[in-house]
Amino acid sequence: MNTANAANLSNTEKWQGMDGHHFHPFTNPNDLMQKPPRIIESAQGVYLTDSDGNELLDMMAGLWCVNMGYGQKKLIEAASAQISQLPYYNAFFKTSTPPAAELSSLLAEVTPAHMHHAFFTSSGSEANDTVLRLVWRYWDLMGKPEKRVVISRKNAYHGSTIAASSLGGMDEMHAQGGVIPDIVHVDQPNWFAKRCELGTDLDREEFGRQAAQSIADKIEELGVDKVAAFIAEPIQGAGGVIVPPDSYWPEVKKICDHYGILLVADEVICGFGRTGEWFGSNLYDLKPDLMPIAKGLSSGYLPIGGVMVADHIMDVLINKGGEFNHGYTYSGHPVCAAVAIANLRLMISENIVEKVRETTAPYLQKRFRELGEHPLVGEARGVGMFGALELVKDKDNYIKFDSKAGVGTICRDFCLDNNLVMRAVGDAMIISPPLIIEQADIDVYIERAWKCLDLTQKAIA
Repeated sequence: MNTANAANLSNTEKWQGMDGHHFHPFTNPNDLMQKPPRIIESAQGVYLTDSDGNELLDMMAGLWCVNMGYGQKKLIEAASAQISQLPYYNAFFKTSTPPAAELSSLLAEVTPAHMHHAFFTSSGSEANDTVLRLVWRYWDLMGKPEKRVVISRKNAYHGSTIAASSLGGMDEMHAQGGVIPDIVHVDQPNWFAKRCELGTDLDREEFGRQAAQSIADKIEELGVDKVAAFIAEPIQGAGGVIVPPDSYWPEVKKICDHYGILLVADEVICGFGRTGEWFGSNLYDLKPDLMPIAKGLSSGYLPIGGVMVADHIMDVLINKGGEFNHGYTYSGHPVCAAVAIANLRLMISENIVEKVRETTAPYLQKRFRELGEHPLVGEARGVGMFGALELVKDKDNYIKFDSKAGVGTICRDFCLDNNLVMRAVGDAMIISPPLIIEQADIDVYIERAWKCLDLTQKAIA
């Protein structure tokens, strides 16, 4: 081993030792006792470099968030300039800052046309906590305080705070923290899972209508006088990149309109270009009443999120509401807001949404479908800069692996060993690359992914 490698190894061991004091999110702490974490030291574009000098293709954009890639100088300079001028001030008590004001105005330009007001948070979880408060406050002001039930979907992810995880539909999370009352869950529009459950083919569009009907059935069961809202991601992200049938969202909109309940489109992952439109709500013409945002708002450079509020909801809050007793220390943080402004302006100046829609996403989806030919892959699905590969035991007969076999985890580990970041959600291998990814990087991804699928197939044979 040469001197340089020895020095790198020494640094890795040093940081891993320090990290023993780090209680990691969504991680079994005992696993890190057996094998210490990989240390990511730097990044540029769509590639990460770890402390041993390995260069990994980041096909998850961090956690669905580094939309404009790593090392964007304009974002870095915006943070530096703002922290020098005004590192912090709050948005309480009739006070604002130039970045918070400018960002709210810019968001009113890029979000759906009926939304002109932003409430700022520091994360998507906080945004969905805020959604719950806003839904309940709205109906209280409308003289219907009994309308408190929010309908969500099974296997949905809306964050990990108590309120946000309650809105989500993941059993493993509920088992560790309970669920806030008045939140219920209905079927998700997961056509592939249903097809495997039945062991036969299934008409996709009819299934989409059935999945939507479960919302109406739940409203009828509970009573419309008690139901306040339905919340869902346009495309489920952390749930496994679940792309709904084309029939699903038109039916959901009809149901919400028919029963007069609020529609909340969680755009924390889908927002800011990932679908090939500015928002998933644009892609599916949703016109939501509330729209939580985060992640791609600053490309993950600094923590910021928010809730976009439809004009008719804001009118009620202005004319009937008085003080809204809700907020966070870092709501509208000036440095985070400055970086978000720089990020959105960079997206606009580089026409990144148009580039994704017209060039890179079609190329990614074309090449991604090639992975669906692998013997281990039962379905390759995706939209825009989303994708999921369903790993199955028998693709001809729709038979999944036993979940205890951990095939997705096996594949994920092979990916990391071969300098590829691809996430496992059960046995679905999912991607969400930076929006700046180029065709050459996509070709690298396909080559590495196919290799890792081969290694997985060999390991489980």
